[in-house]
Amino acid sequence: MEVNQYLEMFIEESKEHLQSCSDNLLELEKNPNDLGIVNEIFRSAHTLKGMSATMGYEDLADLTHKMENVLDAIRNEKIHVTPEILDIVFESVDHLEEMVMDIADGGDGKKDVSKTVEKLKRIESGESIQAIVNEMTTAAQEVAVSDVATVVSNLDYDDFEKTVLLQSTEQGFNAFEISVTLRDDCLLKAARVYMVFDILEKNGDVVKASPPVERLEEEQFDQTFQIAYITKTTAEELRSKIVKVSEIANVTVTPILKELLIQSTTEETVKPISAAIEPVQHSITPKIEEKSVEDTAKKSTPASSSSSSKQNTHAASKTIRVSIDRLDILMNLFEELVIDRGRLQSIASEVNHGELNETVERMSRTMGDLQNIVLTMRMIPIETVFNRFPKMVRTLSRDLKKKINLEIIGAETELDRTVIDEIGDPLVHLIRNSVDHGIESPEVRRANGKPEEGNVILRAYHSGNYVFIEIEDDGAGINRDKVLKKAISKGIVTKESALSLSDKQINELILASGFSTADVVSDISGRGVGLDVVKTTIESLGGSISIDSTEGVGSIFSIQLPLTLTIISVMLVEIEQEIYAIPLSSIIETSIIKNTDILNAHNQKVIDFRGKVVPLIFLEEIFEVPRKQPIDDEFHSVVIVRKGEKLAGLVVDSFIGQQEIVLKSLGNYLTNIFAISGATILGNGKVALIVDCNALMK
Repeated sequence: MEVNQYLEMFIEESKEHLQSCSDNLLELEKNPNDLGIVNEIFRSAHTLKGMSATMGYEDLADLTHKMENVLDAIRNEKIHVTPEILDIVFESVDHLEEMVMDIADGGDGKKDVSKTVEKLKRIESGESIQAIVNEMTTAAQEVAVSDVATVVSNLDYDDFEKTVLLQSTEQGFNAFEISVTLRDDCLLKAARVYMVFDILEKNGDVVKASPPVERLEEEQFDQTFQIAYITKTTAEELRSKIVKVSEIANVTVTPILKELLIQSTTEETVKPISAAIEPVQHSITPKIEEKSVEDTAKKSTPASSSSSSKQNTHAASKTIRVSIDRLDILMNLFEELVIDRGRLQSIASEVNHGELNETVERMSRTMGDLQNIVLTMRMIPIETVFNRFPKMVRTLSRDLKKKINLEIIGAETELDRTVIDEIGDPLVHLIRNSVDHGIESPEVRRANGKPEEGNVILRAYHSGNYVFIEIEDDGAGINRDKVLKKAISKGIVTKESALSLSDKQINELILASGFSTADVVSDISGRGVGLDVVKTTIESLGGSISIDSTEGVGSIFSIQLPLTLTIISVMLVEIEQEIYAIPLSSIIETSIIKNTDILNAHNQKVIDFRGKVVPLIFLEEIFEVPRKQPIDDEFHSVVIVRKGEKLAGLVVDSFIGQQEIVLKSLGNYLTNIFAISGATILGNGKVALIVDCNALMK
């Protein structure tokens, strides 16, 4: 049976089911006696198990089956829900998510989850959760004592890999499992991985790596990775070579036992072949059949739940899945129409024909409506990003031994898909920062007269052509003196300039590269790289970030983002005979100034704009525009632009007017052009370059 055609559908539906599991597990923690929630989780897990088995992902199906057994015991009231049990179920969901992501990246979805499976089995059998945790901790400590030992394999091998290892050992080669742990303060993990692999490839052959090499190269792992390796070199010699690589904390070289490779797979992990040949349609495609089963199961739940289920079913019948690629093609075609509209409007104004003008106007109105529909189709609710944070905050609060309540407001707010794809990582950094540095420990909060439970509010809302995302906490706030002292010691500001900085400017110093006030580097934060990434990413999206903080009360990080990045409103300006576009989102106003209004300050031409000293930037000098003859006008056209709190005046020859344009990249050959973010094609067929105001203002 050919299952590749269903792969994309499988990945999307698996993500949905896992997200449903995570959301409902968080609800279950708040209401441990609500069996309706357990039933919802069970159904999601059951569906995922059937899909995985049908698609041939046995590791995924097996882990889901073990998790399903625990959930079944909970709903039959054989096991009572505790935070410790939920920790292990969350751990299972994390593994399942990693497997699905591996499949999405082209992998086989295999992962060593034997420890988690063992925990689930013992919970199912009714064993004390505390005993399981203690035993696991003790076992981990015992394994860590010895660098070279004969233990059960940490890697999961397929038949081909087992054959390679067996044949190698029979030919006199040594087969080892190598576990490499990097130091917690290691900054260039990918470089250390490369150095280790370089040593290994000179002395033998790598059979398998966990995580896969692609993920290792992208630094998508914690601090430890495993390698299956065949060589003529001894274990001790091999270990001594790898240990020489800097920033490596520990290296464990374990011989792979021949018996381990030839032992048969247990019956428990072997699935009947008949299960794999069931029609895929029965487990994946029929949403309606699945819904009817769910409706039957929900008859035992309250009426409100039943009614909401009917509503969801009704809504689902009016929804179709469309490939992102098709939407991108549609958007590109519409962008071409926008360019042609501009051309037609230009021709119509030149010809001045009544019927032509009327037709162009009607077409413009229709295209305006079409533009709204196309852009709306590309808009995705920000909840697709926000959904991952409740589980993350729960994990962090338990690790840090803090009590934290995460409130999400405005998850239905929609953003362009391009922005959604980029905003996830910055928000992760900001929330981790609030949880780790913002919210105090329960003891400190109690001493300061605050409730033990800290609050983190994640808020999103529309305002004009922008979306605002705010992360607010009621924690310790930003220590102004500590930030200033650190900034001066790192040379970010001088002692003299520090005296004139406002509180807002001092707060925003924490966004500087490498800045950190943390006394101890932890697994969560403290290296001073997170907020720098946040600022860079947001500015690359045409957005901005501001910080408002009161020491002892809390902080608010506010992010401003454009609704879309493809069709934007600009002011067209002219320099000599060249046309440039300045985004309206950066413009405060336009002005005509006299030569006598221009002043000099520190070898910089400036003007007095509403009581503020604003530096002038002559675009003809920046872009080296050639002039046929020098101009000596008494008046200058100036566009006042803003970047955060900073202002600047862009001097141009003349203003052309406002226009909606399609933002196009300059291609692969014209990358990193200073102060140019892209280009557009105007109605007359000419190309106008789009000015990047953020790059001009340091």
